[in-house]
Amino acid sequence: MVNYHRLDHAALQKLTYSYLGNWIQQQSDDAKADKPGAAERLGAARILQTKLAAILEGEAPLDIFVRWKPVKEQAQGWHPDLNDGIRQNIRPFLLAGDVGKRGAGLFRTVPLKLKDKDRGTEPQRPKADYPWFWCEKEPGTDPPGGKDFVGNRWNDVHLTLARKKEAHS
Repeated sequence: MVNYHRLDHAALQKLTYSYLGNWIQQQSDDAKADKPGAAERLGAARILQTKLAAILEGEAPLDIFVRWKPVKEQAQGWHPDLNDGIRQNIRPFLLAGDVGKRGAGLFRTVPLKLKDKDRGTEPQRPKADYPWFWCEKEPGTDPPGGKDFVGNRWNDVHLTLARKKEAHS
């Protein structure tokens, strides 16, 4: 967590395909040589690589969502903005599924608690740009928004790549 600011798109690609790819090749060779535990490590490494590749792609629910940015400014794929804060940027790693400790996602320990909703409310925002502020109940994926502005500070919102690309057009 101390060096998380170094984890940009290029670094995650390198980790996913170069470092982990080399580890997978080594474990594959060890599995062929019938070394004990190599097959289990190979399976775990392939699962991890699949999860990291999904985070790189950024399809919901492994996308970066920042509630104070309009739909057109949301990151497409793994392109974190350090100014958005650690909680928004590591959310995909926590939601990718546990590989060790329960609730830790891809981390060894639970780095912080994620909240579904923060206290307080937001000021009036346009529904087309911020549909999640127009939802009374948890918005989920690609929220359409409700009839009236609510202003709840939802964090557990996901936008599909198609929705983000449509907004950028």
